[in-house]
Amino acid sequence: MLSVDPVLRHLEQDFDNAVERYMALLRIPSISTDPAYAAETRRAGQSLTDELAALGFKATLHDTQGHPIIVAHYPGPEGAKGPHLLYYGHYDVQPPEPLELWHSPPFEPVIVEAEHGPRMVARGAVDDKGQVRTFMEAFRGWHSVHGKLPARITVLLEGEEESGSPSLPPFLEAHKAELGAADVAIVTDTNSWDIDTPAITYMLRGMMYVEVTLHGPSRDLHSGLYGGAVVNPINALTKILGQLHDERGRIQIPGFYDDVVEIDPAEAEAWRKLHFDEKRFLGEIGLASSVGESGRTVLERLWSRPTCDINGIWGGYTGAGAKTVIASHASAKISCRLAVAQDPERVFAELKGFLDARTPPDCRWEIKRFGASPGIRVPTDNPYMTAVRAGLKDIFRRDAVLTGIGGSIPVVGWMQDYLGLDSIMVGFGLEDDRIHSPNEKFELKCLKNGILSHAAILARLAGLSSVGA
Repeated sequence: MLSVDPVLRHLEQDFDNAVERYMALLRIPSISTDPAYAAETRRAGQSLTDELAALGFKATLHDTQGHPIIVAHYPGPEGAKGPHLLYYGHYDVQPPEPLELWHSPPFEPVIVEAEHGPRMVARGAVDDKGQVRTFMEAFRGWHSVHGKLPARITVLLEGEEESGSPSLPPFLEAHKAELGAADVAIVTDTNSWDIDTPAITYMLRGMMYVEVTLHGPSRDLHSGLYGGAVVNPINALTKILGQLHDERGRIQIPGFYDDVVEIDPAEAEAWRKLHFDEKRFLGEIGLASSVGESGRTVLERLWSRPTCDINGIWGGYTGAGAKTVIASHASAKISCRLAVAQDPERVFAELKGFLDARTPPDCRWEIKRFGASPGIRVPTDNPYMTAVRAGLKDIFRRDAVLTGIGGSIPVVGWMQDYLGLDSIMVGFGLEDDRIHSPNEKFELKCLKNGILSHAAILARLAGLSSVGA
């Protein structure tokens, strides 16, 4: 059995070089949503492919209809009997706009001093380039010290996560025999509980997202000639959307809560013992009080309860000055975060029914769908999870907490659906990392803890006596 201790010592000594490699990746503007950056996105994928090949992986950059997907295989030591591990991450990033809010250019990474020591500021610093660097550097440490890695490993890195991963499901379907040979997936795109406490995410909310447009008159109308006599789609739409919630914060779509399951008392008690700092959580974004379903804690609302939010609304004249117009139509974007047992298709039908029942005379709805994914809950009592928790404790010297996430990571569900794999979601970001916002950052302490943790986790998983042990 290869020893992890010299690997950890090497990673400590090599950390400055790891930071330089991290910065080199951050300098590549791999913005997947903007076609103007397609070549740069490919360049980021190629750089990671080359790096994996140099570490002994058989690495391939696969073309798709969108951005490339990297698949890299490492055979493991001769006679390896431990599990075959599949690591997932993404190398694309969000657009950096609004640029004027950045304190430094988004693709010129800078290290600044802060409360917890130095931090990296750049687009992609944590989401997901910094997180990808944690396991890549762990692999490098094993390779540098022992000349090999201790387990069979497959790496799957995509370049479209920030644009909805349109190429990934068909890719998983086409390569399921190859990728499904793994025993468990490790997804590093989540947070620690705090800078000193590791976390494993076991619960994700799902998502159902639509754009709705209420059409009324055949053209825009002069409000002096028609106002008060005909339907105003903007007035009607805002009135309808105002009925989505009651005064207690409950969603008023018929049937919406039918499949929502209450968490059990033991789970609720475990969440209470996390001592979530609501004041700090709200204060960091300039607020003092929370809203939502009354009688629920903030963690319940975030992790286990569904939502229905208006994410954008528009119609009529929005330019400078005045224009007295009754618009022919009005639109809104609506997202529903879904609890684990809710079916996105059923929720879509329920929302459509809610809207149809309130359609004003002479009006009609146009509905566009922008994706749907179910909530996910992964097992917490298998040997893989036990090994990961032990690896985290080796580094942090304290137990990892089990947490939920209010957001969605569709790849976790796709891993289950296409490959039959459960995922272990272990990440090292913090809630204040400003992902998708200007001045995105990653504490270098978190980067180092992530690198060391992945090295220790790899040793623990490789030490399992057999697949499914």
